[in-house]
Amino acid sequence: MEATTDPDRGSGAERDARIRQLSRDHVLTSWVAQKAISPVPLAGGEGAWFWDHEGTRYLDFTSQLVYANLGYQHPKLTEAIREAATGLTTIAPAFASESRAEAAAAIAELAPEGLSKVFFTNAGAEANENAVRMARLHTGRQKVLATYRSYHGATAGAIALTGEPRRWGSEPSVPGVVHFWGPYLYRSEFSASTEQEEGERALAHLRHTVEAEGPHLIAAIVLETVVGSNGILVPPPGYLEGVRALCDEHGIMLILDEVMSGFGRTGAWFALDHWGVRPDLIVFAKGVNSGYVPLGGVILSEEIAATFDDRPYPGGLTYSGHPLATASALAAIQIMREEALNQHVVELGERTLGPTLHTLGDRHEIVGDVRGLGAFWAVELVADRESRTPLPAQKMAAVTKACTNRGMWPLVMGNRVHMVPPCVISHEDAARGVEILDEALEEVGA
Repeated sequence: MEATTDPDRGSGAERDARIRQLSRDHVLTSWVAQKAISPVPLAGGEGAWFWDHEGTRYLDFTSQLVYANLGYQHPKLTEAIREAATGLTTIAPAFASESRAEAAAAIAELAPEGLSKVFFTNAGAEANENAVRMARLHTGRQKVLATYRSYHGATAGAIALTGEPRRWGSEPSVPGVVHFWGPYLYRSEFSASTEQEEGERALAHLRHTVEAEGPHLIAAIVLETVVGSNGILVPPPGYLEGVRALCDEHGIMLILDEVMSGFGRTGAWFALDHWGVRPDLIVFAKGVNSGYVPLGGVILSEEIAATFDDRPYPGGLTYSGHPLATASALAAIQIMREEALNQHVVELGERTLGPTLHTLGDRHEIVGDVRGLGAFWAVELVADRESRTPLPAQKMAAVTKACTNRGMWPLVMGNRVHMVPPCVISHEDAARGVEILDEALEEVGA
Protein backbone atom coordinates (compact mmCIF):
# COMPACT_ATOMS: atom_id res chain seq x y z
CA MET A 1 0.00 0.00 0.00
CA GLU A 2 1.47 3.32 -1.09
CA ALA A 3 1.33 6.48 0.96
CA THR A 4 -1.87 8.47 0.67
CA THR A 5 -1.55 11.53 -1.54
CA ASP A 6 -4.25 14.13 -2.11
CA PRO A 7 -3.34 17.36 -3.95
CA ASP A 8 -5.74 19.29 -1.72
CA ARG A 9 -4.41 17.80 1.52
CA GLY A 10 -0.75 17.24 0.82
CA SER A 11 1.46 14.17 0.93
CA GLY A 12 0.89 11.26 3.25
CA ALA A 13 3.41 12.63 5.75
CA GLU A 14 1.80 16.08 5.62
CA ARG A 15 -1.67 14.66 6.16
CA ASP A 16 -0.39 12.55 9.05
CA ALA A 17 1.16 15.59 10.73
CA ARG A 18 -1.96 17.70 10.14
CA ILE A 19 -4.30 15.07 11.62
CA ARG A 20 -2.06 14.60 14.64
CA GLN A 21 -1.99 18.34 15.30
CA LEU A 22 -5.76 18.77 14.90
CA SER A 23 -6.32 15.79 17.19
CA ARG A 24 -4.01 17.22 19.86
CA ASP A 25 -5.70 20.59 19.67
CA HIS A 26 -9.35 19.61 19.46
CA VAL A 27 -10.06 15.95 20.28
CA LEU A 28 -10.48 14.72 23.86
CA THR A 29 -9.52 11.04 23.75
CA SER A 30 -11.08 8.64 26.24
CA TRP A 31 -9.32 6.94 29.15
CA VAL A 32 -5.90 8.59 28.71
CA ALA A 33 -3.99 11.71 29.76
CA GLN A 34 -4.06 13.86 26.64
CA LYS A 35 -0.39 14.93 26.72
CA ALA A 36 0.73 11.31 26.93
CA ILE A 37 -0.61 10.21 23.55
CA SER A 38 -0.19 10.77 19.84
CA PRO A 39 -2.65 8.45 18.11
CA VAL A 40 -1.64 7.02 14.73
CA PRO A 41 -3.90 8.45 11.99
CA LEU A 42 -5.33 5.64 9.88
CA ALA A 43 -5.84 6.04 6.15
CA GLY A 44 -7.46 2.79 5.12
CA GLY A 45 -7.91 -0.90 5.61
CA GLU A 46 -8.92 -4.12 3.91
CA GLY A 47 -9.74 -7.46 5.47
CA ALA A 48 -7.46 -7.98 8.48
CA TRP A 49 -5.05 -5.17 7.57
CA PHE A 50 -5.00 -1.39 8.07
CA TRP A 51 -2.47 1.26 7.10
CA ASP A 52 -1.47 4.82 7.86
CA HIS A 53 -1.10 7.82 5.56
CA GLU A 54 2.54 7.04 4.88
CA GLY A 55 1.70 3.58 3.63
CA THR A 56 2.83 1.54 6.62
CA ARG A 57 0.69 -1.61 6.82
CA TYR A 58 -0.27 -3.40 10.01
CA LEU A 59 -1.78 -6.82 10.54
CA ASP A 60 -4.63 -6.03 12.90
CA PHE A 61 -4.93 -8.08 16.08
CA THR A 62 -7.26 -5.59 17.80
CA SER A 63 -10.33 -5.53 15.53
CA GLN A 64 -10.24 -1.86 16.65
CA LEU A 65 -12.03 -2.43 20.00
CA VAL A 66 -12.88 -6.07 19.31
CA TYR A 67 -15.70 -5.45 16.88
CA ALA A 68 -14.42 -5.41 13.28
CA ASN A 69 -15.44 -9.05 12.92
CA LEU A 70 -15.90 -8.83 9.15
CA GLY A 71 -12.71 -6.85 8.75
CA TYR A 72 -12.24 -3.57 6.96
CA GLN A 73 -14.21 -2.36 3.97
CA HIS A 74 -16.10 -5.55 3.28
CA PRO A 75 -17.57 -4.76 -0.15
CA LYS A 76 -21.01 -6.23 0.50
CA LEU A 77 -21.34 -4.45 3.82
CA THR A 78 -20.23 -1.05 2.54
CA GLU A 79 -22.56 -1.48 -0.43
CA ALA A 80 -25.50 -2.23 1.87
CA ILE A 81 -24.86 1.03 3.73
CA ARG A 82 -24.56 2.95 0.47
CA GLU A 83 -27.80 1.45 -0.81
CA ALA A 84 -29.60 2.22 2.46
CA ALA A 85 -28.50 5.85 2.15
CA THR A 86 -30.39 6.18 -1.12
CA GLY A 87 -33.65 5.82 0.81
CA LEU A 88 -34.69 7.65 3.96
CA THR A 89 -31.47 8.25 5.84
CA THR A 90 -33.21 8.70 9.18
CA ILE A 91 -36.48 7.44 10.65
CA ALA A 92 -37.52 8.22 14.23
CA PRO A 93 -38.51 5.35 16.52
CA ALA A 94 -42.16 6.42 16.43
CA PHE A 95 -42.33 5.34 12.77
CA ALA A 96 -41.83 1.81 11.48
CA SER A 97 -38.73 1.09 9.42
CA GLU A 98 -38.29 -1.86 7.09
CA SER A 99 -34.62 -2.40 7.90
CA ARG A 100 -35.27 -1.99 11.64
CA ALA A 101 -38.05 -4.58 11.56
CA GLU A 102 -36.06 -7.02 9.44
CA ALA A 103 -32.89 -6.60 11.51
CA ALA A 104 -34.81 -7.20 14.74
CA ALA A 105 -36.33 -10.37 13.31
CA ALA A 106 -32.93 -11.58 12.07
CA ILE A 107 -31.25 -10.94 15.44
CA ALA A 108 -34.08 -12.56 17.40
CA GLU A 109 -33.82 -15.62 15.18
CA LEU A 110 -30.21 -16.10 16.34
CA ALA A 111 -31.11 -15.91 20.04
CA PRO A 112 -32.28 -18.84 22.18
CA GLU A 113 -35.92 -19.80 21.88
CA GLY A 114 -38.21 -17.44 23.74
CA LEU A 115 -36.15 -14.27 23.20
CA SER A 116 -38.00 -12.66 20.35
CA LYS A 117 -38.08 -8.87 20.71
CA VAL A 118 -35.25 -6.34 20.24
CA PHE A 119 -34.79 -2.85 21.66
CA PHE A 120 -32.16 -0.98 19.64
CA THR A 121 -29.59 1.39 21.08
CA ASN A 122 -26.54 3.16 19.69
CA ALA A 123 -23.92 1.17 21.60
CA GLY A 124 -23.27 -1.41 24.29
CA ALA A 125 -23.29 0.97 27.25
CA GLU A 126 -26.81 2.14 26.42
CA ALA A 127 -27.85 -1.46 25.89
CA ASN A 128 -26.65 -2.42 29.37
CA GLU A 129 -28.42 0.61 30.84
CA ASN A 130 -31.71 -0.41 29.28
CA ALA A 131 -31.35 -4.11 30.09
CA VAL A 132 -31.00 -3.25 33.77
CA ARG A 133 -33.95 -0.86 33.58
CA MET A 134 -36.08 -3.58 31.99
CA ALA A 135 -35.10 -6.11 34.65
CA ARG A 136 -35.93 -3.67 37.44
CA LEU A 137 -39.29 -2.76 35.97
CA HIS A 138 -40.17 -6.40 35.29
CA THR A 139 -39.28 -7.64 38.78
CA GLY A 140 -40.11 -4.56 40.84
CA ARG A 141 -36.71 -4.97 42.50
CA GLN A 142 -33.74 -2.60 42.48
CA LYS A 143 -30.47 -4.38 43.30
CA VAL A 144 -28.21 -5.63 40.51
CA LEU A 145 -25.17 -7.89 40.91
CA ALA A 146 -22.16 -7.72 38.60
CA THR A 147 -18.60 -9.03 38.76
CA TYR A 148 -15.49 -7.10 39.76
CA ARG A 149 -13.62 -8.19 36.63
CA SER A 150 -16.02 -6.62 34.16
CA TYR A 151 -16.54 -3.67 31.87
CA HIS A 152 -20.06 -2.78 30.73
CA GLY A 153 -19.65 0.76 29.37
CA ALA A 154 -19.02 4.30 30.54
CA THR A 155 -22.49 5.87 30.82
CA ALA A 156 -23.75 6.41 34.37
CA GLY A 157 -25.51 3.09 34.87
CA ALA A 158 -23.08 1.04 32.80
CA ILE A 159 -20.02 2.33 34.65
CA ALA A 160 -21.76 1.51 37.92
CA LEU A 161 -22.13 -2.09 36.68
CA THR A 162 -18.46 -2.13 35.72
CA GLY A 163 -16.34 -3.71 38.41
CA GLU A 164 -12.80 -2.87 37.30
CA PRO A 165 -10.92 0.34 38.18
CA ARG A 166 -12.30 2.37 35.29
CA ARG A 167 -15.40 2.91 37.46
CA TRP A 168 -13.46 4.66 40.23
CA GLY A 169 -13.40 8.07 38.54
CA SER A 170 -17.20 8.07 38.26
CA GLU A 171 -17.98 7.25 41.88
CA PRO A 172 -20.21 7.79 43.74
CA SER A 173 -22.43 6.43 41.02
CA VAL A 174 -25.88 4.96 40.41
CA PRO A 175 -26.97 3.12 43.59
CA GLY A 176 -28.09 -0.46 43.85
CA VAL A 177 -25.13 -2.28 42.24
CA VAL A 178 -23.27 -4.95 44.24
CA HIS A 179 -20.08 -6.55 42.94
CA PHE A 180 -18.86 -10.11 43.43
CA TRP A 181 -15.94 -12.23 42.22
CA GLY A 182 -16.35 -14.37 39.13
CA PRO A 183 -14.22 -17.40 38.18
CA TYR A 184 -10.61 -16.86 37.05
CA LEU A 185 -8.52 -19.92 37.82
CA TYR A 186 -5.11 -18.38 37.07
CA ARG A 187 -5.71 -15.74 39.76
CA SER A 188 -8.30 -17.59 41.80
CA GLU A 189 -10.02 -15.74 44.62
CA PHE A 190 -11.10 -19.11 45.99
CA SER A 191 -7.79 -20.99 46.35
CA ALA A 192 -8.92 -23.37 43.62
CA SER A 193 -6.53 -25.64 41.75
CA THR A 194 -8.81 -27.00 39.01
CA GLU A 195 -11.48 -25.59 36.70
CA GLN A 196 -14.10 -27.66 38.51
CA GLU A 197 -13.09 -26.30 41.90
CA GLU A 198 -13.01 -22.75 40.57
CA GLY A 199 -16.50 -23.03 39.11
CA GLU A 200 -18.00 -24.65 42.20
CA ARG A 201 -16.40 -22.19 44.63
CA ALA A 202 -17.31 -19.19 42.50
CA LEU A 203 -20.92 -20.35 42.49
CA ALA A 204 -20.86 -20.81 46.26
CA HIS A 205 -19.47 -17.29 46.64
CA LEU A 206 -22.21 -15.90 44.40
CA ARG A 207 -24.88 -17.74 46.37
CA HIS A 208 -23.54 -16.28 49.61
CA THR A 209 -23.56 -12.81 48.06
CA VAL A 210 -27.16 -13.22 46.91
CA GLU A 211 -28.20 -14.40 50.36
CA ALA A 212 -26.38 -11.51 52.05
CA GLU A 213 -28.03 -8.93 49.79
CA GLY A 214 -31.55 -10.39 50.02
CA PRO A 215 -32.68 -12.51 47.05
CA HIS A 216 -36.09 -10.83 47.08
CA LEU A 217 -34.40 -7.46 46.50
CA ILE A 218 -32.24 -8.49 43.50
CA ALA A 219 -33.55 -7.68 40.03
CA ALA A 220 -30.70 -9.11 37.96
CA ILE A 221 -27.27 -10.66 37.77
CA VAL A 222 -25.21 -9.22 34.91
CA LEU A 223 -22.34 -11.21 33.39
CA GLU A 224 -20.13 -10.93 30.35
CA THR A 225 -20.61 -14.43 28.92
CA VAL A 226 -16.86 -14.48 28.25
CA VAL A 227 -15.17 -11.65 30.14
CA GLY A 228 -13.55 -9.37 27.55
CA SER A 229 -11.46 -6.35 28.53
CA ASN A 230 -10.52 -7.89 31.87
CA GLY A 231 -8.73 -10.91 30.53
CA ILE A 232 -10.82 -13.00 28.10
CA LEU A 233 -11.97 -15.28 30.91
CA VAL A 234 -13.81 -18.33 29.59
CA PRO A 235 -16.22 -19.60 32.27
CA PRO A 236 -15.47 -23.06 33.66
CA PRO A 237 -17.87 -25.90 32.82
CA GLY A 238 -21.08 -25.66 34.79
CA TYR A 239 -20.64 -22.08 35.97
CA LEU A 240 -23.13 -20.32 33.69
CA GLU A 241 -25.59 -23.16 34.16
CA GLY A 242 -25.21 -22.74 37.91
CA VAL A 243 -25.86 -19.00 37.72
CA ARG A 244 -28.97 -19.67 35.63
CA ALA A 245 -30.23 -22.14 38.24
CA LEU A 246 -29.57 -19.68 41.07
CA CYS A 247 -31.49 -16.96 39.22
CA ASP A 248 -34.42 -19.32 38.60
CA GLU A 249 -34.48 -20.26 42.27
CA HIS A 250 -35.00 -16.66 43.36
CA GLY A 251 -36.80 -15.05 40.42
CA ILE A 252 -33.70 -13.05 39.44
CA MET A 253 -33.21 -12.00 35.83
CA LEU A 254 -30.01 -13.17 34.10
CA ILE A 255 -28.48 -10.56 31.78
CA LEU A 256 -25.66 -11.76 29.54
CA ASP A 257 -23.47 -9.06 28.02
CA GLU A 258 -22.42 -10.22 24.54
CA VAL A 259 -21.19 -6.84 23.32
CA MET A 260 -17.67 -8.17 22.73
CA SER A 261 -18.25 -11.92 22.46
CA GLY A 262 -21.24 -11.98 20.11
CA PHE A 263 -21.64 -12.39 16.35
CA GLY A 264 -18.86 -14.78 15.49
CA ARG A 265 -16.10 -13.75 17.88
CA THR A 266 -16.09 -17.11 19.68
CA GLY A 267 -17.24 -19.20 16.72
CA ALA A 268 -20.95 -18.93 17.54
CA TRP A 269 -23.66 -16.34 17.05
CA PHE A 270 -23.52 -15.71 20.78
CA ALA A 271 -20.93 -17.07 23.18
CA LEU A 272 -23.78 -18.36 25.35
CA ASP A 273 -24.45 -20.94 22.61
CA HIS A 274 -21.35 -22.87 23.77
CA TRP A 275 -23.06 -23.59 27.08
CA GLY A 276 -26.70 -23.75 26.02
CA VAL A 277 -27.76 -21.19 28.61
CA ARG A 278 -30.92 -19.13 28.07
CA PRO A 279 -30.69 -15.69 29.69
CA ASP A 280 -33.62 -13.36 30.21
CA LEU A 281 -31.91 -10.48 28.41
CA ILE A 282 -29.02 -10.43 25.93
CA VAL A 283 -27.00 -7.25 25.44
CA PHE A 284 -25.27 -6.84 22.06
CA ALA A 285 -23.49 -4.20 19.98
CA LYS A 286 -20.16 -3.91 18.12
CA GLY A 287 -19.92 -7.18 16.20
CA VAL A 288 -23.54 -7.17 15.00
CA ASN A 289 -22.42 -5.05 12.04
CA SER A 290 -18.65 -4.98 12.63
CA GLY A 291 -18.96 -1.43 13.94
CA TYR A 292 -19.49 0.04 10.46
CA VAL A 293 -22.33 2.16 11.86
CA PRO A 294 -22.96 2.63 15.63
CA LEU A 295 -25.53 0.08 16.83
CA GLY A 296 -26.38 -1.88 19.96
CA GLY A 297 -29.42 -3.41 21.53
CA VAL A 298 -31.16 -5.68 24.00
CA ILE A 299 -32.89 -8.95 23.12
CA LEU A 300 -35.81 -9.48 25.51
CA SER A 301 -37.43 -12.68 26.66
CA GLU A 302 -41.11 -12.92 25.85
CA GLU A 303 -41.90 -12.70 29.58
CA ILE A 304 -40.08 -9.39 30.00
CA ALA A 305 -41.37 -8.02 26.70
CA ALA A 306 -44.94 -8.73 27.88
CA THR A 307 -44.36 -6.40 30.84
CA PHE A 308 -44.61 -3.51 28.39
CA ASP A 309 -47.61 -4.73 26.40
CA ASP A 310 -50.05 -2.57 28.37
CA ARG A 311 -47.79 0.00 29.95
CA PRO A 312 -45.20 2.18 28.25
CA TYR A 313 -41.55 1.35 28.45
CA PRO A 314 -40.06 4.48 30.08
CA GLY A 315 -36.96 4.78 27.94
CA GLY A 316 -35.91 5.62 24.43
CA LEU A 317 -33.24 7.01 22.11
CA THR A 318 -33.55 9.38 19.17
CA TYR A 319 -31.57 7.03 16.94
CA SER A 320 -33.00 3.74 18.21
CA GLY A 321 -32.92 1.44 15.20
CA HIS A 322 -31.41 4.00 12.83
CA PRO A 323 -32.07 2.78 9.26
CA LEU A 324 -28.43 2.91 8.14
CA ALA A 325 -27.32 0.98 11.23
CA THR A 326 -30.01 -1.68 11.01
CA ALA A 327 -29.49 -2.10 7.27
CA SER A 328 -25.82 -2.76 7.95
CA ALA A 329 -26.69 -5.28 10.68
CA LEU A 330 -29.04 -7.14 8.38
CA ALA A 331 -26.35 -7.25 5.68
CA ALA A 332 -23.65 -8.31 8.14
CA ILE A 333 -25.70 -11.25 9.41
CA GLN A 334 -26.31 -12.38 5.84
CA ILE A 335 -22.59 -12.08 5.04
CA MET A 336 -21.69 -14.11 8.13
CA ARG A 337 -24.06 -16.84 6.94
CA GLU A 338 -22.82 -16.82 3.35
CA GLU A 339 -19.17 -16.94 4.39
CA ALA A 340 -19.73 -19.52 7.15
CA LEU A 341 -17.95 -17.17 9.53
CA ASN A 342 -18.67 -19.14 12.69
CA GLN A 343 -17.14 -22.31 11.27
CA HIS A 344 -14.09 -20.37 10.09
CA VAL A 345 -13.62 -18.90 13.57
CA VAL A 346 -13.94 -22.32 15.21
CA GLU A 347 -11.23 -23.60 12.89
CA LEU A 348 -9.06 -20.53 13.58
CA GLY A 349 -9.22 -21.28 17.28
CA GLU A 350 -8.73 -25.01 17.05
CA ARG A 351 -6.19 -25.23 14.21
CA THR A 352 -4.19 -22.01 14.33
CA LEU A 353 -4.60 -19.47 17.12
CA GLY A 354 -5.10 -21.89 20.00
CA PRO A 355 -2.24 -24.33 19.21
CA THR A 356 0.30 -21.65 18.28
CA LEU A 357 -0.45 -19.38 21.22
CA HIS A 358 -0.25 -22.25 23.70
CA THR A 359 3.28 -23.04 22.53
CA LEU A 360 4.48 -19.57 23.60
CA GLY A 361 4.54 -20.66 27.22
CA ASP A 362 7.09 -23.36 26.38
CA ARG A 363 9.52 -20.79 24.97
CA HIS A 364 9.06 -17.68 27.09
CA GLU A 365 9.33 -17.44 30.87
CA ILE A 366 7.27 -14.24 30.84
CA VAL A 367 4.19 -16.08 29.55
CA GLY A 368 2.09 -16.95 32.56
CA ASP A 369 -1.17 -18.12 31.00
CA VAL A 370 -2.86 -18.48 27.61
CA ARG A 371 -6.64 -18.75 27.33
CA GLY A 372 -9.48 -18.16 24.91
CA LEU A 373 -11.54 -19.65 22.11
CA GLY A 374 -12.36 -18.84 18.52
CA ALA A 375 -10.78 -15.49 17.60
CA PHE A 376 -10.79 -14.35 21.23
CA TRP A 377 -7.48 -14.99 23.06
CA ALA A 378 -5.34 -13.52 25.81
CA VAL A 379 -1.67 -14.10 26.62
CA GLU A 380 -1.00 -13.08 30.23
CA LEU A 381 2.56 -11.90 30.84
CA VAL A 382 4.31 -12.07 34.21
CA ALA A 383 7.60 -10.94 35.70
CA ASP A 384 7.83 -14.19 37.66
CA ARG A 385 5.91 -17.39 37.01
CA GLU A 386 5.96 -18.60 40.59
CA SER A 387 4.54 -15.41 42.12
CA ARG A 388 2.54 -14.56 38.97
CA THR A 389 3.53 -10.92 39.40
CA PRO A 390 2.16 -9.00 36.38
CA LEU A 391 4.73 -7.82 33.86
CA PRO A 392 5.34 -4.08 34.50
CA ALA A 393 3.78 -1.45 32.26
CA GLN A 394 7.17 -0.45 30.84
CA LYS A 395 7.76 -4.02 29.66
CA MET A 396 4.25 -4.24 28.22
CA ALA A 397 4.92 -1.05 26.26
CA ALA A 398 8.08 -2.68 24.94
CA VAL A 399 6.07 -5.72 23.80
CA THR A 400 3.66 -3.43 21.97
CA LYS A 401 6.49 -1.57 20.26
CA ALA A 402 8.26 -4.78 19.28
CA CYS A 403 5.03 -6.03 17.66
CA THR A 404 4.18 -2.83 15.80
CA ASN A 405 7.76 -2.49 14.58
CA ARG A 406 7.27 -5.87 12.92
CA GLY A 407 3.94 -4.89 11.36
CA MET A 408 1.39 -6.38 13.80
CA TRP A 409 -0.83 -4.24 16.01
CA PRO A 410 -1.77 -6.03 19.28
CA LEU A 411 -4.41 -5.08 21.84
CA VAL A 412 -2.62 -4.66 25.17
CA MET A 413 -4.78 -4.56 28.29
CA GLY A 414 -2.94 -4.40 31.61
CA ASN A 415 -0.38 -7.21 31.64
CA ARG A 416 -2.12 -9.10 28.83
CA VAL A 417 -1.80 -9.18 25.07
CA HIS A 418 -5.27 -9.78 23.67
CA MET A 419 -5.04 -11.53 20.31
CA VAL A 420 -8.38 -10.61 18.76
CA PRO A 421 -8.03 -10.24 14.97
CA PRO A 422 -10.94 -9.71 12.60
CA CYS A 423 -12.82 -12.98 12.36
CA VAL A 424 -12.21 -13.11 8.61
CA ILE A 425 -8.42 -13.31 9.05
CA SER A 426 -6.77 -16.11 7.09
CA HIS A 427 -5.00 -18.97 8.83
CA GLU A 428 -1.76 -17.77 7.26
CA ASP A 429 -2.12 -14.23 8.61
CA ALA A 430 -3.26 -15.53 12.00
CA ALA A 431 -0.14 -17.69 12.23
CA ARG A 432 2.02 -14.74 11.17
CA GLY A 433 0.51 -12.58 13.92
CA VAL A 434 1.41 -15.16 16.56
CA GLU A 435 4.88 -15.49 15.04
CA ILE A 436 5.40 -11.75 15.44
CA LEU A 437 4.27 -11.91 19.06
CA ASP A 438 6.71 -14.78 19.56
CA GLU A 439 9.54 -12.64 18.20
CA ALA A 440 8.48 -9.69 20.34
CA LEU A 441 8.46 -11.78 23.52
CA GLU A 442 11.90 -13.08 22.66
CA GLU A 443 13.17 -9.53 22.26
CA VAL A 444 11.59 -8.20 25.45
CA GLY A 445 12.38 -11.29 27.49
CA ALA A 446 16.03 -11.06 26.50
